[in-house]
Amino acid sequence: MLVPLTPIRCLYRAFDLYPRKIGVVSGAERFTYARFAERSERLAAGLLSLGVQTGDRVGYLSFNNHQLLEGYFGVLLAGAAVMPLNVRLTPFELTGILKHAEPRVLFFESDFAAVVDQLRAACPAVAHWIEIGPAYEELLARDRIGRPDLFAQDETAMGELFYTSGSTGTPKGVALSHRTLYLHALAVSATFVHSDDHVELHTIPLFHANGWGRAHSSTLFGLKQVMVRRFDPMHVFRLIQEERATGMAMVPTMANALVQCPGREAFDLSSMREINLGGAASSPELIAGLERAFPGCAVQAGYGLTESGPVATSARRKSTVEYADEEDRLRHQAMAGWPLPGCEIRVVDLAMQDVPRDMQAVGEVVIRGDLIMDGYYQEPEATAAAITDGWLRTGDMAVWDEENYIHIVDRKKDIIISGGENISSIEVERAIAAHPAVMECAVVSAPDAQWGEVPAAFVAVKAGERLTAPELCAFLAGRIARFKMPRRFEFQEGPLPKTGTGKIVKRQLRAALWGGQDRQVP
Repeated sequence: MLVPLTPIRCLYRAFDLYPRKIGVVSGAERFTYARFAERSERLAAGLLSLGVQTGDRVGYLSFNNHQLLEGYFGVLLAGAAVMPLNVRLTPFELTGILKHAEPRVLFFESDFAAVVDQLRAACPAVAHWIEIGPAYEELLARDRIGRPDLFAQDETAMGELFYTSGSTGTPKGVALSHRTLYLHALAVSATFVHSDDHVELHTIPLFHANGWGRAHSSTLFGLKQVMVRRFDPMHVFRLIQEERATGMAMVPTMANALVQCPGREAFDLSSMREINLGGAASSPELIAGLERAFPGCAVQAGYGLTESGPVATSARRKSTVEYADEEDRLRHQAMAGWPLPGCEIRVVDLAMQDVPRDMQAVGEVVIRGDLIMDGYYQEPEATAAAITDGWLRTGDMAVWDEENYIHIVDRKKDIIISGGENISSIEVERAIAAHPAVMECAVVSAPDAQWGEVPAAFVAVKAGERLTAPELCAFLAGRIARFKMPRRFEFQEGPLPKTGTGKIVKRQLRAALWGGQDRQVP
């Protein structure tokens, strides 16, 4: 029997098996799975009443809350694709995305009302702008759809659309089908969900990379899901204690904030069973710090990208791997790890041949399987460039071993990963180059104790011109998001170092910043 694969099945499994269980906690509000499913159905009916048609996009500009989680299912029930937007982007950046995706509806929290005022005139394709609050509840009160016929669902239809900054600096929409999303949920569940008494803290923003698959897998297995609207260490500790949370996923900067927070000892954190890290490189020291902060809790890193659904690997314990000692155990748990079910990973050379599995030979990580995107939305050339012979080229450089453990050592592209967020150096360079006093510039990564790495800008000023860091920051403020802003500026009057073909030698610029560091970003 071939039943179409869709995340909608996650919703109705929770409804059928756990109707009276509290499934979603969002601030002071608590919803059983029966009530959550009803609200998702009412959202679908409301969208249909607005004229949403099959294949339309529905955007969200929102922090983590139950309304955004309802969108993960209600939008799909209406036949549309949910499109959560990164709330950290500027109006200029959001305008570009909205013009490209042309969602029919955009839901937004009141926090972003001023931003929406700037977007309305520039994005006429968005027919309905609905604030999350009374207007949202009025939409849900209109009607309720019935349970859909799953056999009528097109599993190849786009279910989610996430925009990510690529190496070109131009955001691309990663299209994930119903099939891909469902199989990713199964893979995440098989890897991380161990029982239905698990309580998931949604610490990762749901607007980021499919919420790491946690929304679907947690619903599939009827877990209690606790929304963390905005990350704050004391708030996270309080939720762990009050809701008896057992697991969460974080980027390393979040984890480091929890480890360093002095008020941790005042809370009962004994319920925690598992912490998963991703989005940027972890370290054995961070793993050890988390284990001390959460005694008895399993802590491991992982790896993935939006294009892979996103979770592709986990450094969970593999029974065939024997750790030499405690240091080796922590080192393994800080690696990218080994593939999830339904995912194949290789490390290859320029000819797409496997490099030796000796943890020495460096190659590019390529991935294929059930979890990979269908392509970039309305970008066939970019899709073709990203996928070679059925393998997704990640642009990440790694070594590996006979046990299929992957260890990321480098990046092929000039993407700066700061606090788990991808920052395109090219995008920042373009913004800087727009200043009339700038002759040329280059943006590279600089080490940072808090964020791992941050953008640093080398700027050559035109003859006779003068430019300071505060002046340039003021110029950039409306052009790039705050988290993309260079934290360090180096100004010079002469040209930047170049190769014989006229390309700026970024390796030379980085060397001046990374000298003496244990980790190098060539």
